Amino acid sequence: MTTTPVRRKLLAGIGPTLTLALTLTLAGACAAAATVPDTIEQRVAACIACHGREGSASNAGYFPRLSGKPAGYLFNQLQSFRDGRRFHSDMVYMTRHLSDAYLREMAEYFAQVDLPYPRVNPATDASADVLKHGQALALAGDAARGIPACVACHGKALMGVAPGVPPLLGLPRLYIASQLGAWLTDDRHALPPDCMTDVGRKLNSADINAVASWLAIQPVPANTKPATSLPAPLPVKCSAMPN
Repeated sequence: MTTTPVRRKLLAGIGPTLTLALTLTLAGACAAAATVPDTIEQRVAACIACHGREGSASNAGYFPRLSGKPAGYLFNQLQSFRDGRRFHSDMVYMTRHLSDAYLREMAEYFAQVDLPYPRVNPATDASADVLKHGQALALAGDAARGIPACVACHGKALMGVAPGVPPLLGLPRLYIASQLGAWLTDDRHALPPDCMTDVGRKLNSADINAVASWLAIQPVPANTKPATSLPAPLPVKCSAMPN
């Protein structure tokens, strides 16, 4: 702490004992003011810096929303970045020394954050035929090709299913397409049974563009909470929702 001429003059007139006490008090107050509170909110500030609270976009790319997603899903993704099943340099760096317990604490924090979704822009350059194909894949799948409907795993409202299945609405088309493409190109993995890798490899580029285009313009429902269960068993075995 710097002592200014005015402060030195003041301290000189009040005696050495009181001077020391006052100096220590001021120093302690400065140190206390600089102390960062050790709370989960403070520790996840680095996450919010990129992801925002409702998702964000910048010149570096799109950062998906964390708020309100199922805790199990968030934990699985953090663990996958740490353990090499997903690849993003910043995420790998931030998670590589974190324990499962810490990752789970972070996931549970964000899962409990309840914030409104931004309004979805319904504008699209996709043709009516493309959107029709995307809707069919999302709501009915393609049984002849072994492709289950999105709603069969992600819930009727497509807002995810606790504990481990994420929502598909409120996301931009390019982000949805890039993630589906990552399963197709073997750049993204999950713990076995890795259902999305199995499904993703059955999709072609037209399928990905169609379903991403349709999902991206669907309005987010009033109830954005993930479903607690599915009305029927999963059509495929999946580590996100163990049978």
